[in-house]
Amino acid sequence: MSFVPVVAIEFIFVYGTLRKETATSMSRMLACGCEYVSDGYMQGKLYAVNGYPGAIETDNPNDKVYGELYKIPDSELVLAELDEYEECTDQYPESSEYIRKKLRISLFGGGSVTAWVYVFNHDVSKLMQIESGDYLTHLKALKGMNTY
Repeated sequence: MSFVPVVAIEFIFVYGTLRKETATSMSRMLACGCEYVSDGYMQGKLYAVNGYPGAIETDNPNDKVYGELYKIPDSELVLAELDEYEECTDQYPESSEYIRKKLRISLFGGGSVTAWVYVFNHDVSKLMQIESGDYLTHLKALKGMNTY
């Protein structure tokens, strides 16, 4: 009898510049190297940091941060690249802006999964909250304000 290794399926939830519609180089890498599963949300609040968003966890189930869930086929490689992008590797100070942790993600089609999420790791008291919880909606509103 041969031994068949069990490979854990890893997921990542993205809510900001890694979402498909942002069309950044890293969002394209994610879209090519991972399998889109569903839109969904995490329990938390979203803030405008400095041209990009940061999400924090909250205890209030009414607080939602919207994003996309991806299945990661080669988690070691993909997560290493994303850790570098989010500057949460050993090369960066301990007080990095983001930490990667596993959180429960609710899916729009029903159900939930546990996925890796880059959570903002600094004080948010002086940041503007993105009330919609949706970074893409926030970007569209900003673009609308800049048209004459």
